[in-house]
Amino acid sequence: MTLIGMLHHRADPRKVNRAYTFSVVAKAEGVDFFYFTPGNVDVEENTIKGKYYDNGEWHEKLYPFPDVIYNASPPFSEKAEAIIDYLYDRIPFTSHSVGDKFSVQKRIEQGGKFSHHLIPTRDLDNEDTLFDMLDLYHNVVVKPIAGHQGKGIFLIEKKDQETFLVNEGGNLQTYSREQLRYLVESRMNENIYLVQKFITCLTKAGNVFDFRLHVQKDGKGEWVVTAIFPRIGPLECITSNLGSGGSTAYLEDFLQKEFEDEWFNIKKTLEYFSINFSKHFESLYHDVLFDELGIDVGIDKNHKIWLFEVNWRPGAPIIYNFELDLVRNFIHYAKYLSEIK
Repeated sequence: MTLIGMLHHRADPRKVNRAYTFSVVAKAEGVDFFYFTPGNVDVEENTIKGKYYDNGEWHEKLYPFPDVIYNASPPFSEKAEAIIDYLYDRIPFTSHSVGDKFSVQKRIEQGGKFSHHLIPTRDLDNEDTLFDMLDLYHNVVVKPIAGHQGKGIFLIEKKDQETFLVNEGGNLQTYSREQLRYLVESRMNENIYLVQKFITCLTKAGNVFDFRLHVQKDGKGEWVVTAIFPRIGPLECITSNLGSGGSTAYLEDFLQKEFEDEWFNIKKTLEYFSINFSKHFESLYHDVLFDELGIDVGIDKNHKIWLFEVNWRPGAPIIYNFELDLVRNFIHYAKYLSEIK
């Protein structure tokens, strides 16, 4: 019987949303499952003091090293990182980092096949780069390379050579060229940023939106679409991320409302893109197998798909009830990994 270990930095599995779901689905699928932290690993004996769920409680038990590890969170100390490295060299991990936004952009660009879906992007290494992009496109987005949930993103619109409108979290402010130069310089001292052409994806009501394409591997190691859903930003906001005040809706309802007679073709196009892009994207990484991806895309007025971002630990919106499907796919894929290792 396959033994799966869920690795997380939190000591209490009751504080980790997916731990209970994983334990229930694993049992239903005939798989042994336990939860553990790096501090529970004995590298001398190759054993782990883990926790399993039974009769409404989590109980401790000593386990051998599992067949597969679901690495659900990153290490938070050097000691934990060393233990995770030890395990990584001996046991298949399900999740692997795709890298930061700029390195992902470069990989796709070099891969060629999907490069025409990329938004024109440059590494924001100095203020002159920003003004060059503004001269080219007039509207650009500045975002941190390692950001998440839409934090730290701001939109800049060039009004004329000396006037710029900055939108950060729905807060609009006008800057002169020198003021904007100072703003960007101060931000660059705090973080590493990239600058992109702003792609307009607006609902009929004027809200920004994009689509999250959530894909996973199944029990045969093949990519499948778990869910596709729109993410809709508040009015005046430049991001649609759910963690920054955005909302969502059922895909077909949204497409029928926004695209009318074209809705079905767009739905099929998104599904086709989800699978084919995932296959190509994984091929750009040597000796790495991804378990799931969250691909964020936009569709412009000409119905062209633009690739915004690729995430390797995508979350699911609470409005949807596909958590069980998501975990079941994971369990099947973990069994597949254990068989091919």
